[in-house]
Amino acid sequence: MSVSRNGKIGLLIVVACACACGAMKLLAAGAQQSAQPRQGGNSGVYTPAHPTALDAVRDYLDRHPLQPVQPIAYTHKVHLAKGLKCETCHVGVDTGPEAAIPNVQFCMACHQVIATDRPEIKKLTAYRDRGEDVPWVRVYNYSPSAHVFFNHAPHIRADVPCTTCHGDMTKETTARRLVNMNMGFCITCHTQRSVSIDCLTCHY
Repeated sequence: MSVSRNGKIGLLIVVACACACGAMKLLAAGAQQSAQPRQGGNSGVYTPAHPTALDAVRDYLDRHPLQPVQPIAYTHKVHLAKGLKCETCHVGVDTGPEAAIPNVQFCMACHQVIATDRPEIKKLTAYRDRGEDVPWVRVYNYSPSAHVFFNHAPHIRADVPCTTCHGDMTKETTARRLVNMNMGFCITCHTQRSVSIDCLTCHY
């Protein structure tokens, strides 16, 4: 028995809806798991692959946790209030593409003697004693499939305030994803500042 054109379209709609519902259930089920810090850190091998199919779906849909759960509840506002600058911890932000994330030895340079009795500092000390680095969860990143190359240094040299993308960290504890750094956001900023919006400025 042949199926009519309308019947085929209806069947496709049903299948599409079922797939969409399944994907949403996967996203909901994995939300809590994705918010937990990953163990083991970076393997050191570059690959555009995703650890799981769920990670691939979230990446495709541009779904990222707004405030990832960090292994240590680092409070930016306390450190900034004591006079530390962004560049103190995020070394290289004004000279190269990346803003480095401090390793455990860097943090322990101060916390060997400062606030050693506090729970979060005890966690930090435990990482050091085990010979492990803190598995910080990156808040801002681009999917490898986006082929985006973001370079911090030219933005710093152009006097673009850190708050443009990161918000006012003097009021924040653990970092939050305050800006959706999609193409529209970046092109709008570049246009307002009369700088290049050529594709190769950001994409490789």
